Amino acid sequence: MKNITLLGGTGSIGEQTVEVIEQLPEYRLFAFAFGKRVDKALGLVERLKPEWIVAGDRQAKEEIEKKISYQAKVSYGMEALCEVASNDQTDIVVNALLGSIGLQPTLDAIRSRKQIAFANKETLVTAGHLVMAEAKKYGVDLLPVDSEHAAIHQCLRGEKREQMNRLIVTASGGSFRDYSRDELVGVKKEDALKHPNWDMGAKITIDSATMMNKGLEVIEAHWLFQVPYNKIDVIMHKESVIHSMVEFNDLSVMAQLGTPDMRIPIQYALTYPNRTDFSLSEGLDLLKFRELHFNELSFERFPCLRMAYEAGKAGGSAPTVLNAANEVAVQLFLDDQITFLEIEQLIEEALQKHQVIEQPDLESILAVDQDTRKRILSVYS
Repeated sequence: MKNITLLGGTGSIGEQTVEVIEQLPEYRLFAFAFGKRVDKALGLVERLKPEWIVAGDRQAKEEIEKKISYQAKVSYGMEALCEVASNDQTDIVVNALLGSIGLQPTLDAIRSRKQIAFANKETLVTAGHLVMAEAKKYGVDLLPVDSEHAAIHQCLRGEKREQMNRLIVTASGGSFRDYSRDELVGVKKEDALKHPNWDMGAKITIDSATMMNKGLEVIEAHWLFQVPYNKIDVIMHKESVIHSMVEFNDLSVMAQLGTPDMRIPIQYALTYPNRTDFSLSEGLDLLKFRELHFNELSFERFPCLRMAYEAGKAGGSAPTVLNAANEVAVQLFLDDQITFLEIEQLIEEALQKHQVIEQPDLESILAVDQDTRKRILSVYS
């Protein structure tokens, strides 16, 4: 029996991870961490009854403690989050936290040599050089849960990394993929949240619409697979059947295909290096599609993708600013304080005002992250 600690349990990935664990008899949910959504957390922990529950703050901790029907250890805050991620009873850590809050628990899990199923791309975007250095030092593999990176990971199994020529990351295009720039003026939040293919949380759905999600995935791929940015291409693939591809030096291309169901890469990461029967959805039937489409993604149409490449290439603290500014801007949009197009404007302004720090340490990264957020929010407070 393998013990799983789930961080970010009430998000989309967290909920789907619970569904996967329920189908795996040799795995059990040992610990469950969430933010403030007590009612959502309550429904999930009652299904699998983890021994340890970590809430985002004291109020959420006290509330869920009163409502659960069984005995469990209940803690709250960042210290508890890091403690549960590195606990001796934990075998696998699923990091499904949203945003850069996942950085410290990830580092602690690595230092405790845990198997990590990784869905928190912001951690690698914010501090990829630190995370990968620690992973190498402690001999820990970060197993990607994002469908694109899970696809690349599978394409590279059994292959020699030095024979890899380039990565081809696919993108659905998001909610507004068929809109022109002019048509984006005045688009509504409700429309932005209607993803054509995937069932995801609000923040990542907006990121998909701006194409920032794909930009963050490019930076994540750079660190996970140690590939330079000029060897990572992004193309639009509306059907979301091919999740990503790898081209090798003999120009052979390997692609990973599957239905757009996040529970499949979640199970892949949990059961790696083995594969287990998957019974939660039907398999891929290519005859239903008959045609697959591919289109170029223009930096002019999707400036957030351009900014992600630029920040990644600049390195240092630039990706930290990119991520922090994006998190704040998306939340402002979801709170109806800015328009959709103002998301990219706020990110661009934050990057332009920032003096890049080369090779920042953890303290500097956290300071830059907080400073970026405060600068933007001071205008809207």
